Amino acid sequence: MSNHRFMRRAAKGLLFSSIAFSASSYASSYYNCANATGCVAVTSLNATSNFAKTKYPIVLAHGLGGWSKMFGLVDYFNGIPQDLTKNGASVYVTKTSSVNDTEVRGEQLLQQVKTIIAITGSPKVNLIGHSHGGIDIRYVAGVAPSLVSSVTAISSPEQGSKMADWTVKMVTEGSAADGLPAGEFNTASLMAIKFFELVGGVMDIGSGVPLNQLQQQDGWAAVNSLTTNYAAKFNQKFPAAMPTSYCGYPKNTVVNNVRYYSFSGAQTMTMLVDPSDTVLGLTGLSFNGEANDGLVSPCSSRLGEVIRDNYKMNHMDSVNQVFGIVSLLDTNPLTVYRNQVNRLKGQSL
Repeated sequence: MSNHRFMRRAAKGLLFSSIAFSASSYASSYYNCANATGCVAVTSLNATSNFAKTKYPIVLAHGLGGWSKMFGLVDYFNGIPQDLTKNGASVYVTKTSSVNDTEVRGEQLLQQVKTIIAITGSPKVNLIGHSHGGIDIRYVAGVAPSLVSSVTAISSPEQGSKMADWTVKMVTEGSAADGLPAGEFNTASLMAIKFFELVGGVMDIGSGVPLNQLQQQDGWAAVNSLTTNYAAKFNQKFPAAMPTSYCGYPKNTVVNNVRYYSFSGAQTMTMLVDPSDTVLGLTGLSFNGEANDGLVSPCSSRLGEVIRDNYKMNHMDSVNQVFGIVSLLDTNPLTVYRNQVNRLKGQSL
């Protein structure tokens, strides 16, 4: 073979390799949107897979008492943004009031969604919310469906939580027993509510919310918004993709061109070395024998297309917490999220 022919073939090989590498490795980013004025890149890397490369950005919404990335160290969605980013997704993690009413949080989330759309130029986003966040995202899809391509609710009390019912009952009955009128709290309850709000403020600061933009916290409104009574009223206003009975399955999975999905766990004790197991094992007793993850029952979590509602996960496992200590006897949470985003990709979302 002549040197000239060899050089031509070598050049073609290099060109083909370059094209192949470009097709399998591209920039993908994970952003922390801790306030409505913008998003800060947490990490940007060359994704070597397009398994999670959706048409529209992925927007994650935290639950009650949640945060985005605590002091730059701990993600609420532990390891999930990084895994999705590695597999080609563009991920935006939002920050709403950690402790407040659903519609207050939903309106805050809507403003951040508009910011993300302005930044990316994408006409829509894919919303994924955990726990209370899975109700917040329904609010956004309900008031601005044109901005949303899909809603995925994870371990969310769409029909309320019996743990929230029990908490409200204890507070109101305790205050009434002390001779206080409805709407007023005894000292113990008031201290608990204020402490809850203080924790919410710490979550703001730890997430990077500027001190002059700290979000409003309301502990009593937060707990009330997770009760079955509040959920019934909220679901009348935002019925999209909801079942018509407590343990029923939704009839509609696509409403106003928005696709709805949900998944959840159904166990409280999943790994004995996980510190959340003990707490959730106790809170789960408030369900009086009904299957639950410590805070939410499978029946209450159903929305749209139910991927699965009986994972061996407790409420914290469903965001890969605490620090990734999860059951070894079921699908890893990272895989569940990755597969769900791939499902969105398969629907061209």
